[in-house]
Amino acid sequence: MKEFLKVAVDIAREAGAILREGFERPKTITYKGEVDLVTESDRRSEELVVSRLKKHFPDHGIVAEEGSGATARTRYCWHVDPLDGTTNFAHGYPCFAVSIGLVEDGKSIVGVVFNPVANELFTAVRGEGAFLNEERIRVSPVEKLANSLVATGFPTHLRKKSSNMEYYWQFTLRTHGVRRDGSAALDLCSVACGRFDAYWEFGLSSWDTAAGVLLVEEAGGTVSDLTGQPYHLGGPSLISSNGRIHVELQEVAASIAARVAKD
Repeated sequence: MKEFLKVAVDIAREAGAILREGFERPKTITYKGEVDLVTESDRRSEELVVSRLKKHFPDHGIVAEEGSGATARTRYCWHVDPLDGTTNFAHGYPCFAVSIGLVEDGKSIVGVVFNPVANELFTAVRGEGAFLNEERIRVSPVEKLANSLVATGFPTHLRKKSSNMEYYWQFTLRTHGVRRDGSAALDLCSVACGRFDAYWEFGLSSWDTAAGVLLVEEAGGTVSDLTGQPYHLGGPSLISSNGRIHVELQEVAASIAARVAKD
């Protein structure tokens, strides 16, 4: 495990340097859809991460957001988001990261998330705890939803069909507030280190969550889908929390889902 983590950390830092350099220069932007951005830095970062992983672990599978990975079925598979928070990056908002997660037989075992602007490196190995810049981190001690600060995100496509605005509204009324920072990986890290007490979202891909979910769990938090069932990478919904408010979150989510279904 330590070899896997060391390589992932080195690669994340190297890819982060690419993003930091690109962040300070004019952006070349293309689109995967009507509003789904891709930058030159996305591609450069992914090329580096994938090439390094193939060099170190030629027998491992790789799933990467921009499609340059090798998706062969193997015991070990890396899930890579070379630039999580592309829209933020493109607009000069310094909230983005490299996310690298290693999955064994469908379960995350190593997670690395690196924010190159803040120079924050989040790391976790299953069973060994979660860390920020090598200092142990834990989820928050908040006991009630009413006293919490939570986060969410919205899809870049099919936005008019998303029901998340109703969840956003209802959770805003029941908490200290809802933040939307635009990086699923960093939102999960913020739950892991206690900045947020919970985070939920719909329609995330495996590369968005493979590293962050492990960080939350290793920091003492809880991750499930919105119904309380186990979360599976790439599943339709995710809710993560400090564990203490998880049942209350699920109860509120269930009431919102019932209301949305009637409409």
